[in-house]
Amino acid sequence: MGADAPPPGSAGIAEILAGARARLRRVGPHETAEALERGAVLIDIRPAAQRAEFGEIPGAVIIERNVLEWRLDPRSDARLPFAESYDLEVIVTCQEGYTSSLAAAALQDLGLHRATDLAGGFAAWRDAGLPVRRAD
Repeated sequence: MGADAPPPGSAGIAEILAGARARLRRVGPHETAEALERGAVLIDIRPAAQRAEFGEIPGAVIIERNVLEWRLDPRSDARLPFAESYDLEVIVTCQEGYTSSLAAAALQDLGLHRATDLAGGFAAWRDAGLPVRRAD
């Protein structure tokens, strides 16, 4: 096996992404806005630089990707106060809706069975004309 050949049993990112999305019932911008009105939690996992450049969705909870599972796992000592139920309706967003799919699948792995993501991410929300604010 050459150094450029993928190791046996490995998967490429396109395959991993497709597998994650097959487990999700992804939601669009307007459906996300409706979910927020009924009490869903929108989690923005984008890094600070992206939020500063493009803006934020008002009411989104900022949890950068590197600590997401620790903040939302009901078993974790590092969880946020609202993350106490496996029935929590969580919608994850990133900039364009790729990393958020992987993150939502990871939350499902923790038992958060209602976790999903915003299809198209922040960009889709903005392009749908929904409220955006400049990052603090």
